Amino acid sequence: MDWDDMRIFLAVARAESLSGAGRRLGVDASTVGRRIQRLEGHLGAKLFVKTPQGYALAAEGERLLPHAENAEAALLGATEAVTGQKELTGQFRIGAPDGCANYLLPQICARICAENPELEIQIVAQPRVFNLTRREADMVIGVSRPRTGRLTVQKLTDYRLHLAAHRDYLAAHPPIRDVADLRAHRMIGYIPDMIFDAELDYLAETGVQAAALTSNSVSVQLQAIRAGAGMGIVHDFALPFAPGVRRVLTGQVSLTRAFWLVRHADDQRSGRMNRLASALIAGVRAEVARLQALALP
Repeated sequence: MDWDDMRIFLAVARAESLSGAGRRLGVDASTVGRRIQRLEGHLGAKLFVKTPQGYALAAEGERLLPHAENAEAALLGATEAVTGQKELTGQFRIGAPDGCANYLLPQICARICAENPELEIQIVAQPRVFNLTRREADMVIGVSRPRTGRLTVQKLTDYRLHLAAHRDYLAAHPPIRDVADLRAHRMIGYIPDMIFDAELDYLAETGVQAAALTSNSVSVQLQAIRAGAGMGIVHDFALPFAPGVRRVLTGQVSLTRAFWLVRHADDQRSGRMNRLASALIAGVRAEVARLQALALP
């Protein structure tokens, strides 16, 4: 068995399809299929089971997966040790909730890429939990700390959220002096059954039972607030991107949440991953502090 076989195997295991693996590897799906068949014949074991959803790992594939990942990490580590490479190169995929992906990561990643010209960063902004075992991303920024899985978790930073509305909306509607006054206002928030993490159930902490306008995206929620559709909970670090939106009831409604950097445990041995993680941690902490300072009255 050679490394190229393991590379094909890992690509199919992570993409869960021949076509998806082919796109990652730059070859056609039929070539990937033939290579997997050849590997299975060589091992005398069925590594994948074809399902209506794609290619799932068979029991033998599940047993092979951690060894293949260890081989991948060892190969990357050996390359770094020999070349002494300090500059980040290659492709990294970062998964993040859309608030972080829209208002923090673009400028942070721009600075990291400027310092590492051969680096390619993919930002996947989706309101869901990412599967690092399937390598849907190389690292993930989450809004809560995972408690299970072979993961390395580092706290990035705390961040603040407040009730906010556009100044035109506030001028046209009854004054807001305390939380009880919110009953006379249209609220904007998450679609209840699409809240993928309890940490995102912001309106529950205001006592508001339901929102009149909802979205699974905090960016859409903020744009609705900018349009004067109502008021809702807004990240302080997003306020500089929303001219005219003002915080309200800051003394009564103030939420604090945290971002966590989550990586596969095996990646601790990768100098490349460690360097990117360090750059992200420093960048997120500095950018949240900068933007929150701009959001103050």
